[in-house]
This record gives sequence, structure tokens and C-alpha cells, in this order.
Amino acid sequence: MTALVEIRDLQISFKATEAVRGVTLELGDGEVLGLVGESGSGKSATALAIPGLLSQTAHVSGQILWRSAGEALESPQAAKSIDLLRQPPHVLRQLRGREIAMIFQEPMTALNPVMTIGQQVAEGIAAHDASLTRREAKRKAMEALEAVAIPEVQRRYSDYPHQFSGGQRQRILIAMALVNRPRLLIADEPTTALDVTVQAQILKLLADLQRQYGLAMLFISHDLAVVGQVASRVAVMQAGRIVECGAADEVLRRPQHAYTKSLLAAAPTLKTDRTRPLATVG
Repeated sequence: MTALVEIRDLQISFKATEAVRGVTLELGDGEVLGLVGESGSGKSATALAIPGLLSQTAHVSGQILWRSAGEALESPQAAKSIDLLRQPPHVLRQLRGREIAMIFQEPMTALNPVMTIGQQVAEGIAAHDASLTRREAKRKAMEALEAVAIPEVQRRYSDYPHQFSGGQRQRILIAMALVNRPRLLIADEPTTALDVTVQAQILKLLADLQRQYGLAMLFISHDLAVVGQVASRVAVMQAGRIVECGAADEVLRRPQHAYTKSLLAAAPTLKTDRTRPLATVG
């Protein structure tokens, strides 16, 4: 499988705090990679480094090699891959939304409360194709909202985020991320704030859209069971380092690292002895 993005010896620190310590990962075209670990393990920092969304206080080194389609490059014929950590801001802006898209954990803070959902989806379309008329952008936005099963799109296109449920807001974020058909979707804990039933619906939707569009996906979670439903390969992260990586079935059924075993043991199941305290991650 051809690598779409290669992370090589990624180091991220915030002042004296090392958040990511020498992470090396590879994600293939059309592959779904799960990145798992407890809060503070460096998962989100790793993901944010790919589209260049880390804060200015972050010190970053290493390489993130991206096999660009070329539209954002000033000389697309000159290179087949680019190092995202060394690109000027205007190149990263062109890549974000067009080739690399991200779904954030909390939709209510990710969506603009004073813009209608239709405006927010259409804005992402217009930002990457100035030749489209307002009517054409609206048509594409409505198609994207219909693709994620927002009901009565014609009527609800002009509604605001607070008028939707949590699950519907997450679907709107997915529509915004996928409207330009990116090649990589980064999903950062997209189901954490949702109840179990809605979580299952969002996971199924993401899996269906990933297959339909053939996009690569980096799925970030602290829950190995959730990742096992969508990812073909899993990387386990502890204290800023990758401690185990392999096929999802292998990692979930036959974990090799003590930390991975602790993560699995900490998740309650129907067989868990309710008379004993839950295991903790050590």
C-alpha cells in the first residue's frame, strides 16, 4: 500500500513539557489507522501537527511527509511528496479542507454559533473553489448534509447549531470535513460526548463514508473497543511514544505491551466482576 502520510521521529514540546517523543507512523491511501491512548498521551498533538494546527507555543521537529495531489504547490511537478512541517502558511491553508480534513471532539465549540449550518458548510466549499456561484455552493452543501443523513435539509439549512441535537451537530461537522472530498480525514475523539446509541450511528456513518469515498482516516480515541470497530490497524500511544502498533485484531486479541493490556483490562465488559474495583491503567 502506498503511503499517503509518513510521520518520522516527530517531537513536540510546549516549553519544558515533552508531549510527543519520537513518534514514527505511516498511513496508507484508503487505510484506517486507530491511534489509542489515555488523555495526555500525545494523540491529539500528533494529529494537530499534520495539518499545521498546533499553537505557536509548540516546538516541533521531525518530518511529516505528505503525498500531495499537487494543487496547493507552486510547482506541483517538482515533488511527489512534501514535508508539512516545512511548508509556508498559504500552502497549509490550501491543503486544509481540500486534501486534509479534521473532525473535532466537541461539535458545539467547533461550530460557529452565529452562522447557520448551511453557511458553515458552504463556506468551506467557497474557500477552495472561488469559481462556484453562491447557488452552486449551496447545492453542494445540501448534498453533503444529505449524505450524513441530516433530516429535512431544505428546511433546516438555515437553522443554527443550537437547534440540533449533539449527534446531528457531529454529523454536520462530518459534512463540513468531507464536502471537498479530502484524501485524509482526521477524527479526534468524534464520539466521546455522545451516548452509546448515537455513538454507534456515528461510527457506522464514518465507516460507510470512508468506504464510499475511499479516503484514509486517522481515528483517535482512548477506547480500544471503539477503535476496533473502524480501524484496520492500531497504534497505541503512552506518554508521547508509540508502544505498540499492528493489525487491529492482533493488538486487541493478543496485546504484547503491558500498557495495551492495561487499557484493555480497564474497559468493563459483560463478564467484568462487578464486586471488584475496575482495573486502572498503569
